[in-house]
Amino acid sequence: MKKALCLLITILTVFSAYAQDQFTKQGWNFGALPTVTFDSDLGFQYGGLINLYHYGDGSRYPKYDHSLYLEISRYTKGSGINRLYYDSDQLIDGLQTSLDISYLSDRAYDFFGFNGYDAVVNKDWFDDEKTDYRTRMFYKYDRKLFRFKVDLIGKLHGEKLKWVGGINLLNFKLGLVDIDKLNKGKDEADKLPSHETEPGLFQKYQEWGIISEKEAGGGFVPTVKAGLVYDSRDNKPNPMKGIWTEAVILGSPEFLGGEQNFAKLSLIHRQYFTIIPNDLSFAYRLDYQTTLGGNAPFYYQTQLITSVLKGATSEGLGGASSLRGVLRNRVVGDGVFLGNIEARWKFSRFSFINNNFYLGLNGFLDFGQVTKKIDVNTAGLINDEINNELPGNYFENDAEKMHYSYGLGLRVVMNENFIVRCDYGVAANERDGDSGLYIGLNYLF
Repeated sequence: MKKALCLLITILTVFSAYAQDQFTKQGWNFGALPTVTFDSDLGFQYGGLINLYHYGDGSRYPKYDHSLYLEISRYTKGSGINRLYYDSDQLIDGLQTSLDISYLSDRAYDFFGFNGYDAVVNKDWFDDEKTDYRTRMFYKYDRKLFRFKVDLIGKLHGEKLKWVGGINLLNFKLGLVDIDKLNKGKDEADKLPSHETEPGLFQKYQEWGIISEKEAGGGFVPTVKAGLVYDSRDNKPNPMKGIWTEAVILGSPEFLGGEQNFAKLSLIHRQYFTIIPNDLSFAYRLDYQTTLGGNAPFYYQTQLITSVLKGATSEGLGGASSLRGVLRNRVVGDGVFLGNIEARWKFSRFSFINNNFYLGLNGFLDFGQVTKKIDVNTAGLINDEINNELPGNYFENDAEKMHYSYGLGLRVVMNENFIVRCDYGVAANERDGDSGLYIGLNYLF
């Protein structure tokens, strides 16, 4: 089984261009977070991120005028994150403007098939301590993604009802995992077997015709979106009360250069309740998205549509931004439902080098399910004709049901906006994996 060792986490360094009193910030401030991790297959991860905030004259604090985020990190064997993100409601009068430019390379992107529990996952096949071990890369493929994204939000009526629009240009490049690259420098006993010796699920799906030759290498997916947002939150980074509800329709027309025509609908409702003023709140999110027409390519089906992108990715279900503790991309369908419930407690407040901090604890429950299945044609998988394997090793009819996970999280927050998040989630069903530790920025919703 692949094991990851975190060597250095939650190292937070803070600087301030203007020294202010304990409660108000002005001018430029920023937070930085270096990260060093190790993965037995991907190598060492090194790099860091920085988030700059401009608070103007401080009259709107903790609201900022401008936010600029930059992250550059690498694994020594090729994976990496390169991301520039800008957000402001002052750049264009009357508009909230967000810009994201990212290049994300993943040497071992998770792929467990389609339709949740309908796709059987055999954990022994990628656990190198089990007698049935095949390869740690069995449920992986190589994915490189370039993204250019612009989101605009403007007022329709008062301060709460708004319109949202945007364009997102995605270019996916897919392939088999580069085994030679990952084996470089390893002892013979630790090396991964070749694809010829142990083909993975992505390779098998192509052989069986479930993934077409046209989609197997990836493609260009341009999308445009439009929708409505109702936002009554009292604080965007971590609301204590209010509602954030949105309805978005997204389309990918071929005349923009896309590989396939399709349209999707996303409905998201988030609500926040104060239990103890300033200290304890209850929050939940309900998210439903489905394909309205056309056929989305399989590699796009992991994307979760939202009015504003808060992290480097918005993908799932399964993983850091959806079902914490569940295997990443475990639940993939043509339509999905997602729910998250959290209790959020700010248990300590203090000031340090002219910045305001609080520490928070979260308890959470996550759940989700495929609501509209991807049509999986298994005609190419005939008993004992392909590697002497049976369909039951890969498919279980009508097995899909709700997936659950639960866990705890820690938050370290500077000036209400720079939020370091650490969540530990546990899958409730062993078919979804075991557990996961996630370190990143911002509250989940």
